[in-house]
Amino acid sequence: MQTRNALKVAAPLAAVALLATGTLATAEGSTTPGPSTTSSHPTHQQSWKRQLTQALPSLGHRNWIVVADSAYPQQTSAGVTTIVTNAGQAQVVRDVVALLDQQKHVKPHVQVDKELSYVPEKSAPGITSYRADLKKILGSQEVKPVLHADLISKLDTAGKQFNVIVLKTTMTLPYTSVFFELDAKYWDPQRETELRKLMEQGQ
Repeated sequence: MQTRNALKVAAPLAAVALLATGTLATAEGSTTPGPSTTSSHPTHQQSWKRQLTQALPSLGHRNWIVVADSAYPQQTSAGVTTIVTNAGQAQVVRDVVALLDQQKHVKPHVQVDKELSYVPEKSAPGITSYRADLKKILGSQEVKPVLHADLISKLDTAGKQFNVIVLKTTMTLPYTSVFFELDAKYWDPQRETELRKLMEQGQ
């Protein structure tokens, strides 16, 4: 009986560790070979949320969460895990914002494609509505526009040393991905600067 109970406890802990390192395969999803893992299942649209909720305690500063449109590339860096959500972009962004807001240890620095502000409605019908929805969802959070190619490059570099979770949605509009770069919620640049000054004074 003790062995059986131990297995019940160990299993979910192992699953969290595997997702955070980009190697999780679940009964609700499937993985593809290679360093960057993809999981998906058309009848379990909320499995991504459960997986992210399990992984969040093990994530910290320098980790990333990306809510991506359906054509976002599957990156090959070892730390990148791609999860196909089969859900709408706005809803996934809303859920990620809510989950991060509940965390005591991390906060996001939000970045979006700089190109998003310039995509004309005539070229991508629905883009104006999405921009308005995204503004409401992100609320008062500071949002930094960055060129799409530069964001891809940053994630590629980060994925070589740190874990990155990419949540692919059903979105079919360009430059709509939202990038959450995680940082410590209980520390900030000002306190870091003060710390460094104190260290210099102590030398």
